[in-house]
Amino acid sequence: MSGRHYVLAAGGTGGHMMPAHALAEELTRRGNRVALITDERGARIPGLFDGVQTHILPAGRITKNPMSWPAGLKAILAGRTMALRLFETFEPAAVIGFGGYPAFPALLAARSAGIRTAVHEQNAVLGRVNRLVASRVDAIAVSYPQIERLPEKYVGKTWLVGNPVRSEIVALREQPFPAFSEDGVFRVLVVGGSQGATVLSDVVPDGLAMLPVALRRRLQVTQQCRPEDIEQVRAHYAELGIAADLATYLNDLPDRLAWAHLVIARAGASTIAELTCAGRPAILVPLPSATDDHQTANVREMVAIGGARAIPQSKFTAKELAKQMQKLGLDPEGLVNAAGRARSIGRPNATRDLADMVEGLDRPVAPQAVGVANEFKLAGAGA
Repeated sequence: MSGRHYVLAAGGTGGHMMPAHALAEELTRRGNRVALITDERGARIPGLFDGVQTHILPAGRITKNPMSWPAGLKAILAGRTMALRLFETFEPAAVIGFGGYPAFPALLAARSAGIRTAVHEQNAVLGRVNRLVASRVDAIAVSYPQIERLPEKYVGKTWLVGNPVRSEIVALREQPFPAFSEDGVFRVLVVGGSQGATVLSDVVPDGLAMLPVALRRRLQVTQQCRPEDIEQVRAHYAELGIAADLATYLNDLPDRLAWAHLVIARAGASTIAELTCAGRPAILVPLPSATDDHQTANVREMVAIGGARAIPQSKFTAKELAKQMQKLGLDPEGLVNAAGRARSIGRPNATRDLADMVEGLDRPVAPQAVGVANEFKLAGAGA
């Protein structure tokens, strides 16, 4: 056990916080100490970083509006000062950023203090904060073999590790795909991210209603909905005669994923990582307003391998969904094959590989534990 100290810095969304939490658990398991830098949102997410020293830093934003620059710069400098004070007492071997504005002042402080740094990118497009610090950090960990907006000159310090997911999801790789036949129950899981997605609530019930009667009667649906949508969606399913279990939050998602034959979902990085680790085929609807359209980029690998079908939200209609569902529901062998293809690109060792890279940062030789830099490719380099 190395017994080093590490600081993890992440913005307060689940997409940033979940992989940071997974790394914190692995580093702690290896005998290290971890501290977290985040914002107020991140500190409020339940079940993450329990017992971990947590520091809330000002999250200054530099937007396109010049009027925001003075306040944003002031907050960044204040956060940098606070981070430097933490580093003086905690003495980290390295600081790891996971994106989001709170990570920026922490990484700036580490750079000025001579502390080794790295960032982890969850999406297939390098995020704004990670782009700002890419030239300054010692290593860049990525989740996809193709990353947009990452200059080619940084390939030498880029490591393909994947996006860490919870151990309960990784365990699903060892379970067989649920039995599925032409006349058996067809279990569909519909998830829209941390708070559901209204477009799924609007389109999915009508799409399922357009399926042939024999296929519709086989459906067993679990759907995550926004609180303001759930009663209307529940009434709609009842009117259509489709068996559906609805919830605003699925705290047993690994169990739901274990029995699902097909998933209909947004294309967030955590969702893609979970689907490929578990080996579940999907119909994916990228969020069109996602920064740099990163969800469209996220689906490319899974679609190319044959593990998912992607429908742009502008074309996500009940008729289009029904067409895709009918193809999948009437072809059990094809659905099983799609599950295997999704599984083939899963990266179940992401947490281990990321921890190996991090523990190698303060050693004389550059981290070699992941050893997959030769697999890494650039998409839109320098864009």
